[in-house]
Amino acid sequence: MESVRPEPRWPASLALLACVGLYIVLPNRLVVGPRWLLPILIALPLIPLSATKHRHPNESSWVRRLTIVLIAVITVANVVSMGLLVRHLLVANVSQGRNLVYSAVSVWLTNVIVYGLWLWEIDRGGPHLRAGGEMEYPDLQFPQMENPTLASPDWHPRFFDYLYTSFANGTSFAPADAMPLSFRAKALFATESMVSLVTIAIVAARAVNILK
Repeated sequence: MESVRPEPRWPASLALLACVGLYIVLPNRLVVGPRWLLPILIALPLIPLSATKHRHPNESSWVRRLTIVLIAVITVANVVSMGLLVRHLLVANVSQGRNLVYSAVSVWLTNVIVYGLWLWEIDRGGPHLRAGGEMEYPDLQFPQMENPTLASPDWHPRFFDYLYTSFANGTSFAPADAMPLSFRAKALFATESMVSLVTIAIVAARAVNILK
């Protein structure tokens, strides 16, 4: 297959740093372990990962494995923060509703970003395979793929397309832009919707009711 332009690494790196920033602003009761641990675990590996500006088909296998590990670490940390937030609402004497709203927003934004990273990393084998043209079967079907007349002949999804897809799924709790085709894509859509539903429907709604 004909190769396409390599995908730049910086959008995903900025997304990872944004997740770190959102984690830092969470209150201590929603953070497990030292507050500095997650930022260090994410920031240090970004240094060697940022040595190359693009994802290439000939990149070392450890690059993708490390990227997936970083995304998984943030995913677990965010789910734990969501669980602690729900627990705090259910068992604690909550009086700081405004802070809980801010925390819920932080958890929800992290959820959208991290699942955008997941979709970007798994679709058709990852950005390095998409750049080389030797793609696997698609995990997502974008409108431009179903109707090529909607875009230029050389169009292919970039990081922002996956981020928007994650945003649409996180707000509607269902595919609203790209349709999941593979089992792993459907699993990601389902878990993102679950976290988003809990954050919005339970946490945020309860926090709004106790705003002072």
